[in-house]
Amino acid sequence: MGIYDIPLQTLAGESGSLGDFAGKAVLVVNVASKCGLTPQYAGLERLHEQYADRGFSVVGFPCNQFGGQEPGSAEEIQEFCSATYGVTFPMFAKIDVNGSGRHPVYAELVTATDADGEAGDVQWNFEKFLIAPDGQVVGRFRPRVTPEDDTLVAAIEKQLPR
Repeated sequence: MGIYDIPLQTLAGESGSLGDFAGKAVLVVNVASKCGLTPQYAGLERLHEQYADRGFSVVGFPCNQFGGQEPGSAEEIQEFCSATYGVTFPMFAKIDVNGSGRHPVYAELVTATDADGEAGDVQWNFEKFLIAPDGQVVGRFRPRVTPEDDTLVAAIEKQLPR
């Protein structure tokens, strides 16, 4: 089973998968509403808006595994993201990204290596994984790499299908 085939649930409770984004470059990010890195939502939204018409999407996966920084319900998360940061990119249901309850999507993602050649567990909120239009994980960016980081932007631009 490839990453596109893994069943997911949207934040609104609908069925979906990353297969809905086949043919696009996708930046998958585990997000949290009460983290010191939460302002990255603004930069992620700007990336999403800037490249959406060129075959790109940011997708968010709320996660409460790091310091309990995503305690809200789906409705509370949606309201926070929309009202505070104007988030329009797709959001999936809250999941675990590490440990025995790790979601199968993240079981695939964490095999990717970062710039230092390290794979394994997600370190904190706002870790980013870049998926090429063919479904291959082609980049991993640790939490402190901001959405505006030149290395991240260049990697995204290299994967844009149009």
